[in-house]
Amino acid sequence: MERVLIIGGVAGGATTAARLRRNREDLEIILFEKGNDISYANCGLPYYIGGEIKERDALFVQTPDAFGKKFNIDVRVRNEVTNIDTSAKIVTVRNIETGEEYNEIYDKLVLSPGALPVLPPIQGITLDKVFTLRNVSDTDKIKNELEKREIKKAVVVGAGFIGLEMAENLHNLGIRTSIVELGPQVMPPLDFEIASVIHQHIKMKNVELFLNDGVAKFEEKGDGITVTLGSGKTIYADMVVLSIGVRANNELAKKSGIKVGATGGIEVNSYLQTSDENVYAVGDAIEFENPIIKKNVITYLAGPANKQGRIAADNIAFGNKREYKGAINTAIAKVFDMTAASTGVCEKALDRNGMDRATVITHSGSHAGYYPGALQMSMKIIFDKETGRVFGGQIAGYEGVDKRIDLLATVVKNGGTIYDLQEIEHAYAPPYSSAKDPVNIAGFAAENIIEGRLNVVNWYDVAKFKERNALIMDVRTDEEFKIDRIPGAVNVPLDTVRERISEFDKEKEILIYCGVGLRGYIASRIFIQNGFTKVYNLNGGLKTYENCIVEQSNVDIFVNEKAADAKELLSNPAENLSEAKRDNVKKLVVDACGLQCPGPIMKLKSAADEMQAGDLLEIKASDPGFYKDSESWCRVTGNKLVSIESEKGVIKAVIEKGGNVGKADKKDVSYDEKTIVVFSDDLDRALASFVIANGAASMGKKVTMFFTFWGLNVVKKTASVPVEKDMMGKMFGWMLPSSSKELKLSKMNMMGLGTKMMRDRMNTKKVDSLEKMIDAAMKNGVKFIGCQMSMDIMGVKAEELLDGVEIGGVASYLERAEQSNVNLFI
Repeated sequence: MERVLIIGGVAGGATTAARLRRNREDLEIILFEKGNDISYANCGLPYYIGGEIKERDALFVQTPDAFGKKFNIDVRVRNEVTNIDTSAKIVTVRNIETGEEYNEIYDKLVLSPGALPVLPPIQGITLDKVFTLRNVSDTDKIKNELEKREIKKAVVVGAGFIGLEMAENLHNLGIRTSIVELGPQVMPPLDFEIASVIHQHIKMKNVELFLNDGVAKFEEKGDGITVTLGSGKTIYADMVVLSIGVRANNELAKKSGIKVGATGGIEVNSYLQTSDENVYAVGDAIEFENPIIKKNVITYLAGPANKQGRIAADNIAFGNKREYKGAINTAIAKVFDMTAASTGVCEKALDRNGMDRATVITHSGSHAGYYPGALQMSMKIIFDKETGRVFGGQIAGYEGVDKRIDLLATVVKNGGTIYDLQEIEHAYAPPYSSAKDPVNIAGFAAENIIEGRLNVVNWYDVAKFKERNALIMDVRTDEEFKIDRIPGAVNVPLDTVRERISEFDKEKEILIYCGVGLRGYIASRIFIQNGFTKVYNLNGGLKTYENCIVEQSNVDIFVNEKAADAKELLSNPAENLSEAKRDNVKKLVVDACGLQCPGPIMKLKSAADEMQAGDLLEIKASDPGFYKDSESWCRVTGNKLVSIESEKGVIKAVIEKGGNVGKADKKDVSYDEKTIVVFSDDLDRALASFVIANGAASMGKKVTMFFTFWGLNVVKKTASVPVEKDMMGKMFGWMLPSSSKELKLSKMNMMGLGTKMMRDRMNTKKVDSLEKMIDAAMKNGVKFIGCQMSMDIMGVKAEELLDGVEIGGVASYLERAEQSNVNLFI
């Protein structure tokens, strides 16, 4: 009888064994497993620890006895294969229980040794309060630790899929949890734009997140352990769980002379044969060519391992007829209330392999916005700009992420294009999707890029546009612009673009953005079709930009924390109303779920307009940006944010109507804003203005400069601009300085000699000229406002002012002065 030996169970080995038996009753099949179990739910281990899975037995797909009887397979657990003699086709086995060694012959052999946890040489890594999570035995150790003593604080090292799942489950047990990640982001298969969405969600859940910081050492301290990071920070914990990563378990293969590749995986051909034709290999230990980048990689996922097991079994049973085509690494994970998923190859991996690509980022609802409960998802697809072939995709959201990533994966696996994304015919009804599914929308957006209808730039390009003194244009509403914006941007609401288009220079670069990209696209098309050629749209809009530029880590949040456990931590503690006042106040409830920006804020404003001072408004929204926007709106309008929380993708804010609508509460002044009124066009006074402005900006303060009357001369363009003026305007133009280069000193001017001496002295002392200071202020995000009334009186046209100077009235200045604790008049 032909004999097949299988080394290792779980996804790869157990699947191979079962498939072999279904194919051939005449085979003798022996399965060796070093551990106690041959088939268990590896991915369910964190959820058993957290109590989501109640019964331990639910983790086991098959017990060794049941599996052996069902498939007539000789299952030998606690038996370790220590050597393979490929020439004699003999394996040496050690019985772990008895220590006995024995040999078995084979006709065909299957290797499924899996992967091992990475354990770097860190001091203290073997301490008994440091755990790994790879199998049921590891799970039992962690579970026992949680049950035998009180665990108040835990540290998870590594922020991959399993690490984040482990952090969530520890947090849900009421344990203050810290995540430590050596890299700049969580979940390496994701690109930063999508990972940043997860970062903000983790921060919202009050889990401590350390990025760009690895572990230097572990040390015992009392009943706990001190984790010292590379930055020098220390974290005291009761236990540590390592999820640093895994590596292919290749020791037996190497020892036996079976070829191992550059990645450390066992090399196999398309039939899953190793360098020895009688030895096959499957699962986490093999490397195989990725169908996109055409290089060998290791895939540590259960799905591909199961498929490999079926293919290997068929080839052993019937001869080499079925070929394995490789894995595109489709993966998904639950991260608190969110879901993160990826398929194919991420952008940074394409960069490493020198492959050109384009990307598009969209933000869409999980289903039709008008049907209750729609929640937002952020999607990024990566594709070939020439052919449209889809290289990969990533999604972060609350609902419907799984089916969208499966749609993307099907297209990627089949070598499809963005046109295939457009044509996917999905099941549509309002509770499940929209007529244009988020995957369709991503395909449409990608086509606009390929066909040249849209030029996109990414969040990290904004700084380059500022350096080139490009016009950054915000096409959202006035209300949205007041709440938040990119520093230095000019607000041109989309509905006003056509009537104002003549104000803008066709030769100047224009970077347009809105909340998520749609209004920016529409504005871009208007400009392009009116002869503008240097127009760009911000990929993913302000939502993606802000997610990426804000602080990604969330460190030291437990330093002064006195709550009994993590469940008691409020996501955003706020001063609540007294119970007495709460009982006697009118309360309005508004549902803005399903609406994307600016929908929630507009609905909030509309409801607040109908309220009286002291009334309460409870508003729910599913747009993640509403968490921050509601706080900013209250600060700008003088209303009070009583509380805010987020659960399962729905943000609920309670707001008290302020007594002076439109006036910010002085208690809410950020002390990060400074305002300067520049009334003078004297060179020395202008210099003083910009020294102060740049100094404040360098300290992270928000600075607004309001140029009125003679101060307008400071921010005129150096080059003459041809504009139509009336006689009085022309007379003012003849008498006034034409730009900052013609400004004079207020003292000791001496018919221009003093001015020249001052500029020469500044140059000698390596002090920047006024013109360089002005440029630096713009690059530092200082906001310039030119007084409309002064311009009208003095005949100064907007075209004469430096690009980036906004035109506004006194109200524009006063709004910022209300939020400022320093206001200078120069």
